[in-house]
Amino acid sequence: MIPEAYGVGIGWRPEISGFFADLPGLRFVEVIAESVPPTGPLPTGLAGLRDRGVTVVPHGVRLSLGGAEPVEPARVTRFAAVAEQLDAPLVSEHIAFVRAGGLEAGHLLPLPRSREAVDAVVANVRRVQAELSVPIALEPIAALFDWPDDELDEADFLTEILDRTDALLLLDVANVYANARNRGTDPTALLDRLPLERVGYVHVAGGTEHDGVYHDTHTHPVPAAVLDLIRELCARHRPPALLLERDGAYPPAPELRAELDAMAAASGYPTVT
Repeated sequence: MIPEAYGVGIGWRPEISGFFADLPGLRFVEVIAESVPPTGPLPTGLAGLRDRGVTVVPHGVRLSLGGAEPVEPARVTRFAAVAEQLDAPLVSEHIAFVRAGGLEAGHLLPLPRSREAVDAVVANVRRVQAELSVPIALEPIAALFDWPDDELDEADFLTEILDRTDALLLLDVANVYANARNRGTDPTALLDRLPLERVGYVHVAGGTEHDGVYHDTHTHPVPAAVLDLIRELCARHRPPALLLERDGAYPPAPELRAELDAMAAASGYPTVT
C-alpha cells in the first residue's frame, strides 16, 4: 500500500510534462506502465520527477487480468521490471480484459460478474503477484453495458476478488459515477458496500453525456457530481491519495490547476499547486 498519505496527484503524460514543474506540492504521480522502458533511461520529464522525490506508480492497461486465458508471462515480467525501475510502492491494473483468442480489442472490456470470471481474475492476479515485489491495486472499469448472465452484484464481485487475492482496490470515483448514472442507481450505495480500508488510491476524471449515455472520457472537466462523490468517500474513509486522469484535449495550465485545487478541497488534502 502507499505507505503514507500523498494527497492529490496527477497522471504523468509526455504531452503535459512541463506542467509538473509548476506543482511545488506534488508528491505522487501515475504513469502508464507500458509507456515506461523496463531498463535504460526514463523519459526526461519522468526522471526529473523521480529526482525531486515524487513517487511514481505504474498503471497497467494491457495485462488483461480478466481474460479467460492466462496472462502472458512476458507482459508480467515487463510490468514487474517497470515497478522496480521506478522504485514504486505499488502497481495497479484493471479488472477487465483486452484480448481473447489472440485478438486485441484496443479497449478495456467489462467482465460478466460470474463466479467463473472471479476465478479467472483471481488466477491471473496471483500469477502477477508471484513476480511482483510490491502490492497490486485492482481498478473496476466504467462499463457501458452489463452482461446478461451476471451472478453477483458489483460489490460482491469486487469484494470476493479482493479477499481471494489480498489485493488493494484502486477506486475510480468517476467510474463509480458513470456506472451509477447509466444504470440509474445511487453511487453512494456502492461506497457503502466496498471495503474502503483496502483502497490504495483513487482515480478522478471527467466525462460527458452523449445520446443519454454518460461516457468517462478523461478529456472533459471533472463534473461537480464527481467532486461530491469524493466528499462522500472521504466522509466514510479518506484514501491515502487521489489522482487526476487526463488523456487528451489538455486544457490550459490554470484549468488543470483549478481541477487539482477542487480535488484538494473536496478531499481535505493540501493543495499541490
